[in-house]
Amino acid sequence: MSPTTTEESSLLSLDALAARFGAAARSLWPEGEPVVQFEPARRVEFGDVATNVAFGLARVARMKPQDIATALVERALEDPGVRATVAAATPLAGFVNLTLQPAFWQRVVATVLREREAYGRGAPTGERISLEFGSANPTGPLVVVQGRTLSIGDTLAKAMRHAGYDVFVEWIINDAGSQLDALGRSVYARYRQLFDPAYPFPEDGYPGEYLVPVAQALRARDGEHWLGVEPDDAAPEIARFARDLIVAEQQDVARRFGVVYDLWQSEKALHDAGAIERGVERLRELGVLYEKDGALWLRTTASGDDEDRVVIRTDGRPTYFANDVAYHYEKLQRADHVIDILGPDHHGYIARLNALADAYGRTGAIEVLIAQQITLKRGDETLSMSKRAGNVVTLQDVIDEVGVDAARFFFVMLSTDQPLTFDLALAKKQSNDNPVFYVQYGHARIASVLRRAVASHADALAAAERGERLDALTEPAELALARQLAEFGPTVAGVARARAPHRLTKYARDLATEFHQFYDACRVLTDDDASTTARLGLCIATKTVLASALALCGVAAPESM
Repeated sequence: MSPTTTEESSLLSLDALAARFGAAARSLWPEGEPVVQFEPARRVEFGDVATNVAFGLARVARMKPQDIATALVERALEDPGVRATVAAATPLAGFVNLTLQPAFWQRVVATVLREREAYGRGAPTGERISLEFGSANPTGPLVVVQGRTLSIGDTLAKAMRHAGYDVFVEWIINDAGSQLDALGRSVYARYRQLFDPAYPFPEDGYPGEYLVPVAQALRARDGEHWLGVEPDDAAPEIARFARDLIVAEQQDVARRFGVVYDLWQSEKALHDAGAIERGVERLRELGVLYEKDGALWLRTTASGDDEDRVVIRTDGRPTYFANDVAYHYEKLQRADHVIDILGPDHHGYIARLNALADAYGRTGAIEVLIAQQITLKRGDETLSMSKRAGNVVTLQDVIDEVGVDAARFFFVMLSTDQPLTFDLALAKKQSNDNPVFYVQYGHARIASVLRRAVASHADALAAAERGERLDALTEPAELALARQLAEFGPTVAGVARARAPHRLTKYARDLATEFHQFYDACRVLTDDDASTTARLGLCIATKTVLASALALCGVAAPESM
C-alpha cells in the first residue's frame, strides 16, 4: 500500500515545517525575527535537510548557536505535526539537521506519478518577461558564441515558463548600422571574383569563405547584371539581398537547434516605423536629454556609465545607441521586465541600458546577462575562431559533428559569467565521461527496465503507474533518489530567479547519479510484489523528471541507446 490518507495528511511540507520551526523560535525569543529555510543537508550523514536559523538568532538570544539549535529542536518537537514528519532532529555545530520520515519521501514519488510532466511547475506569477538572446549581425553564419547564447537563452526561457513566468523570446536583426554597408561591399567583391578572381577585396570587408555561396546565389538570380554597376551604387541592394539570405539561414539553424522565437525584429523596420522618434520623444518628455555641441545626449553617467551617450548626432542622424533607445522602449511597452543575453564583448552595454531603464522611469526593468567567451577544442587541439579573419567554426559545424543534444547540454553547463571550454571530442564520446551521454543513458536504462517489466511484471507495472505500494520504499538508495526528485521544482524556481540555467544540467547529472546508484544497490524486478511495485513506481517517477529536466535544456530523452 501507499501511505494512507491519514499518514499523508499528518505529514508537513518543507514550507510548513519551516513555519512550525519559525513559530517555535518566536515562542522562545519573541523579540527575534527568525528566518527558517530548510535546504539539503551538506552531508548525507547529517540528515536530509538543515537550517542555519540559530546563527541569525544569536544576537537576540545572547546564546551560542549550538545552544539555540538545541533549545529550538526541543520546542519544535512539542508540535505533533513536526513529530509526525521528522524521524530525527539533530542540533550540530549550530545547524538544525532533520531526517524526515520515509513517508515524506514516498509522498514525493506519489506526487510525481500523479502530476507527471506538470511536476515542479510554479503557479503563474503574472509577470511578463521579454527575453532577447542569440542576436547576431546578419553578416555571416551563426558561430559557436551564438550557440552558447542560444542554449542559455532557450533553457532560461523554458525554465522561467515552467516556474510560472510569461516569457516572450525575441531576436534583434542588426541591419541598421555600418556593418550592412561592409556586407554589401564584401558580397559585391565576392560576386566580381566569380568572374575575375583577381578582383580586389575591400579592407574593411568580411573575408570569410562563407560569403562565396551568397555571391553565387546573387549570380544565379541576376547573372552578370552587377558587373556594370559601381560598388557604391550596387552595395545597398546587394546588402539587402545578402541580409535576407543570411537571416533565413540563421533562422533555419536556430530551428534545427530547437530554438523558436516569438519575434525576429529588424532594426531597420523599427527605423522605418518611426520607433527612433517615439523613443527619443519620450525621453524628451521626461526631461532626461540635453544638448551639447549640437548633439542630443542622454546623461548615462548618473547610472554608472563611464560617459554620457549621444543619441542624435549633430547632423541629425541617430547613433547606434539610439537603436537601443528605440528597441528597448518598444520592449518596455509590452513587458514588465526585459532580459538581454549578450556576448562577451558587450560589458559596456550594462551601465547604459541601466541608464535607459532609469530614464524611462523603470529602474531595474532592464537586465543584462553576459555569456562569457568560448574556447573550442577537439581533444588537445584548440580551434582558431575569428569572423573578421575569416576563421569561423559555425554552429552548423558543431551540430553536424556532435549533434544538437550534446551541443545544447555542453553550451549551458557552466554559469554565464564563466568562460567555457567545449571539447568536441568529449561531446562525441559514448561513455560516462560525457555528461550528456551519462544523463541520457540514465533515462534509456529506466526505459529498458520498464520494457522488461511489461513482459515479466505487468501487474506490478500497472500498480506502479497508479502509485501503489510506495510505503515499501525504505532502503537508503531509494530514499536518496526520492530526495533528489523533490529538488526538481526548487531547482527550476532557482534557475528562473537567479537566471542560472547551468543549474539544470547539474541537477540532471545529480539525478542520473542517484538513479545509477539506486539501480546498482536495489534490484528492481524481483519475486517480491511490494518491492517490485514500489521500485517500478520510483523508476517511472525518475524517468519522468529526467525527461523534464532534459526537455528544459532542449535535449532529447532517448528510450534506448
